[in-house]
Amino acid sequence: MTPKSEQELAEIIAGSDGPLRIMGGGTRPIGRVEAAPLSTGGMSGITLYEPGALTLVAQAGTPVAEITAALAAENQRLAFEPMDHRPLLGTVGEPTIGGVIAANVSGPRRIAVGAARDFALGVRFVDGAGRIIKNGGRVMKNVTGYDLVKLMAGSYGTLGVLTEVALKVLPDVEAATSLVLDGLDDTTAIQAMSAALGSPYEVSGVAHDPQAGKTRFRLEGFASSVAYRAAALGKALARFGTAVEADTDWAAIRDVTAFARQAGDVWRISTKPSEAAALVARIGADAVQYDWGGGLIWVLMPGGADLRALLGAFDGHATLIRGAVDTPSFQPEPAPLAAISAGLRAKFDPRGILNLGMMT
Repeated sequence: MTPKSEQELAEIIAGSDGPLRIMGGGTRPIGRVEAAPLSTGGMSGITLYEPGALTLVAQAGTPVAEITAALAAENQRLAFEPMDHRPLLGTVGEPTIGGVIAANVSGPRRIAVGAARDFALGVRFVDGAGRIIKNGGRVMKNVTGYDLVKLMAGSYGTLGVLTEVALKVLPDVEAATSLVLDGLDDTTAIQAMSAALGSPYEVSGVAHDPQAGKTRFRLEGFASSVAYRAAALGKALARFGTAVEADTDWAAIRDVTAFARQAGDVWRISTKPSEAAALVARIGADAVQYDWGGGLIWVLMPGGADLRALLGAFDGHATLIRGAVDTPSFQPEPAPLAAISAGLRAKFDPRGILNLGMMT
């Protein structure tokens, strides 16, 4: 089912007699849902773009590539640089802006500017009862009622099906450069990344690849500012080694392309950077990559390995992005949080038909 309008979507959901698998471009099938597919791909197009106000409104099925092209024509961008899951998952199709917001997909720049949900100004969606709901607006200071915008971001279609999103966009940068430190172990690399993030030099990306022995730092902005900050950051990092400028493919870091053609399960761990190296030491992974200064760890494991059992209790969560179908994709929630989540689903999806079981 691919409705062409919000009203048609509402009618389909209201008249559904069974569960529905909500999808956008079908590029990130994370979480297993056995149900009739319902795609938002038929609701596509940019409905408002005001470059001077740094605001864009698009229907949920609009391809991210279309939005990126429109912004580039005005020297603007989606600052949270959403990950493209296609290389890692081996999927086809086009990522959509509704899917990005529904999954709160954010890239390396998250540590500097925030996540996708921080750029969502407003949403329209259809809940599990077929009701059309609007929340938020087209400006940052819109605080009327409950902030359903933030609630929908990261809910993976379990509370409602997005039909339209309003986004804050930012100007593109004049220049960018990357510094690289070689040969650091994980603990030292995290110390170096933390030092960079704690510096006044406005680092917009920090990542560590143990297999390549590279720890990378990105700086963006006006050319003169980037040159000054790169030199100053290099001096600040001198105790960890000699940081040299080097070309860095941040899109490959964002999309974890190093794991794309390697066999095995891929897990995504969110945790405190201070605990990251110790967690990795517990699990004996085939390969790992650190992003967000160590707060995000990508892990390649043998197929079927239970990473959560190996980790035990820790301050964070582990999500199975690619792997065995009998393993829950999302970290089980503590009982108090699970009760809140169940209560929300009961309100927004009283019949339990939207991506049933995806996050439980």
